[in-house]
Amino acid sequence: MNRTVILTCAVTGAGDTAGKNPNVPVTPSQIAEDCIAAAKAGASVAHIHVRDPETGGISHSIEHFREVMERVREADTDIVMNITAGGGGDWIPDAEDPTRGGPGTDIQTPRERHAPVGELLPELCTLDCGSLNFGDMVYVNPADWLREHARLVQAAGVKPELECFDLGHVWFARQLQQEGLIDGDPLYQLCLGIPWGAEADTETMLAMRNKLPDNANWAAFGIGRQQMPMAAQAVLLGGHARVGLEDNLYLEKGVLATNGQLVEKAAGIIENLGARVMTPAETRAHLALRDPSTGQIAASAAGGEA
Repeated sequence: MNRTVILTCAVTGAGDTAGKNPNVPVTPSQIAEDCIAAAKAGASVAHIHVRDPETGGISHSIEHFREVMERVREADTDIVMNITAGGGGDWIPDAEDPTRGGPGTDIQTPRERHAPVGELLPELCTLDCGSLNFGDMVYVNPADWLREHARLVQAAGVKPELECFDLGHVWFARQLQQEGLIDGDPLYQLCLGIPWGAEADTETMLAMRNKLPDNANWAAFGIGRQQMPMAAQAVLLGGHARVGLEDNLYLEKGVLATNGQLVEKAAGIIENLGARVMTPAETRAHLALRDPSTGQIAASAAGGEA
């Protein structure tokens, strides 16, 4: 069991969720406010996407990311920031010509995906470790794209969170490490419950955990009603946890959640298990992240996994 837990709040994704829960933040101001609310509720890390303020849909705007980052950094509440670098991978075959992408297709090169990270230098960014049948679309991330992207993240000095949606993604993330493209102890995020990737259950989480390198830090999350069970299971198996409106819209059956409420609920579960949530400062030290206030790498591991 892990007694000192990094708790991430994924405050808003890129999916069609804003119309299903009015608490899903859309504008940069709203996203920043929810990062701060998550921090006040006890989160260690805020993971962010940005959205088009007019439509609520996908945005890759560096300026939207910049506004979120600046608003959070100017607040008096500390939190580690994790920018998505996994956007621009959605491919949906055209109904008339299936060799071409149809409506909803959104493809970016590795360099385009990396642009907000390279410009804004958050402490963490995601690196999605493979392609996947992602519901009714395909998420496109070929191996050579991933190698190029890993090099860009490495050169920027940002720590990648290796997002693994299936067991083969863990395999390839280990390969990136063997090729020298991941510095220090790797950080894995096991993403469970996305159709048709890894299922959100104990057996799948355990199988993926058992394939991680010995020096790995890892976390896991489940989507929908599996969010809290998978958070608890991750802690019990020695990992960290993630909750938030990107992955789940409900506090309980029929009750729409806020990000702050999800963090509070998860933190309560973690504490009831006999563990505690790391502060942002402890998280930076534990993962050897760059401190945004000094520009220096945090000195030594705080806490640790038991």
